[in-house]
Amino acid sequence: MHGVEKRFGETRALDGVDLTVPRGAVYGLLGPNGAGKTTSVKVLTTLIRPDAGAARIDGIDVVADPDAVRHRIGLTGQYAAVDERLTARENLIYVGRLFHLGATESKARARELLERFDLTDAGDRVVKGFSGGMRRRLDIAMSLIARPSVLFLDEPTTGLDPRSRLAMWDVIADLAADGTTVLLTTQYLEEADRLAERIVVIDHGHVIAEGTPDELKARTGGALLNVSIARAENRERAMSVLTPLCSGRVEPVTDDDRSFVAPIVAGDRVVPGVIRALDEAGIDVLDVAVRRPSLDDVFLALTGHIATEEEGE
Repeated sequence: MHGVEKRFGETRALDGVDLTVPRGAVYGLLGPNGAGKTTSVKVLTTLIRPDAGAARIDGIDVVADPDAVRHRIGLTGQYAAVDERLTARENLIYVGRLFHLGATESKARARELLERFDLTDAGDRVVKGFSGGMRRRLDIAMSLIARPSVLFLDEPTTGLDPRSRLAMWDVIADLAADGTTVLLTTQYLEEADRLAERIVVIDHGHVIAEGTPDELKARTGGALLNVSIARAENRERAMSVLTPLCSGRVEPVTDDDRSFVAPIVAGDRVVPGVIRALDEAGIDVLDVAVRRPSLDDVFLALTGHIATEEEGE
């Protein structure tokens, strides 16, 4: 994608998005609801036309030759696109025929995918009785029926319970290991950290950061210092004591006047110094800890808000 823009009325959903994903890579497109993730996927999968800029899949323009693009992609949207009246096997064969595969090839491909996604025993059951995790696995299997070179997964674990989400992560990791190019959109920072080799952070229609998970975490200062004190009335004095010991701004933890977080350059020698400085200032300390930043911390540092804020797209 190069300079892609898309408006819906007065709303600018995409505002000059640039994105390049190498063949065989797994990229995470990270952002809150309303950031432009799903709109980006819809442009790349030919479901909507951009108002400006260009988008290509395997060098093929998505506007000039959408049919050729559709032959090369698979898409799993936010909600499982399965026919509840059919069995899992029938769903797969049906999609195979839509891709103009012959009857024999469609059946063989269905059998292969049922086995790959651990659905063989449920292959001849009507989908209406499937769990959310089973439906999701079938949905991804359907998107792979024509062996796409690029797979789009738009928030594939939304609504799944923790166990089903972990199982889905294993499925996506296997696809990546097989060399499938994957663009994964998600609000779950842990999911992006676990699955994506590079992450693109998007907010309000703009790409605001890109890098490996470790590179993005390093932008917060490399490590974070967490401090909790005994008395809230010592808050301002504690922050002034901590400031010269840290590499960035000391911030109070939301809804907790006795806890603070701040970036630091190195963690090993900071803790004794923090405890000593607070003690000399007459401030009782409950806890001091150093941890690596999570992607939650990165997103908050980049955007000023958390990644799970609800903003309708």
